[in-house]
Amino acid sequence: MLTATILFVLVTAIVRYIGNDIPASQAAFIRYVIGTLILLPFIIPLIKNSIKKRDLIIYVFRGLAHGGGVILWFYAMARIPIAEVTAISYTGPIYISIGAALFFGEKLAIRRILAIFIAFVGTLVILRPGFQEISVGQLAQVLSAPLFAISYLLSKELTKEHNSLVIVCMLSLFVTLTLAPPAISVWVQPSSKEIIGLSIVAILATLGHIALTQAIKSAPIIIIQPISFLQLVWAALIGYFIFSENVDAYVLLGGLIIITSVTYISFREMKLDTTNKTPQNNLTKL
Repeated sequence: MLTATILFVLVTAIVRYIGNDIPASQAAFIRYVIGTLILLPFIIPLIKNSIKKRDLIIYVFRGLAHGGGVILWFYAMARIPIAEVTAISYTGPIYISIGAALFFGEKLAIRRILAIFIAFVGTLVILRPGFQEISVGQLAQVLSAPLFAISYLLSKELTKEHNSLVIVCMLSLFVTLTLAPPAISVWVQPSSKEIIGLSIVAILATLGHIALTQAIKSAPIIIIQPISFLQLVWAALIGYFIFSENVDAYVLLGGLIIITSVTYISFREMKLDTTNKTPQNNLTKL
């Protein structure tokens, strides 16, 4: 999990370094094209196997939701501090809990409702509406979280009949297809620096998800979830020393409040019947 936090924050740092010279949809598209090429040896055999029409519809909707979330994430990453993007992203499991209750009939006990409320308080600490103007970058990151949550909930439905490799490969393929039209509509000639940077992003993100998957397999969520807070620490340090971004105490405090709430929700999920629970983990953003 420690390795995963380092890899993911390196991904955000590289996207931040690339900046906004290249449109967010195009940057996300290039990243996913490269990721799809990496997975191509696995995707081709999967395409040959028949996929039910119902599953294909789920894959399409998941690609649309995840693709929208990725565009918003790339947009936010180029405009607001790394630590702030990281802190707001911690709200993902909160939307998963709400979605699981609405669409899968999972029970929202009073303690979980209270934990969700506390997490939203943490988000307000970060954004501080009324005390500062909420930027477009902040709004983009806030909106990306529920889209990633939708993607995760749909993946839960797919796990009933498909293994993780199939789901990952199909996600990469359909997100690439989703991002193609908006990317082409705003296309600018990418520089060699941007191509190389996004290639590294694709590789590091893939390694990060491998490390995260191994962490989830090796230890209970209640143990690895607090370690994910280190990603906010690394983000604050990189932002300060490399990008000269001030360390915002409110962002760190809000992030701590959110991750504490998420950890509690994860602990409560472990107490549920394994046939009814929605595992809480970090959402696959990239």
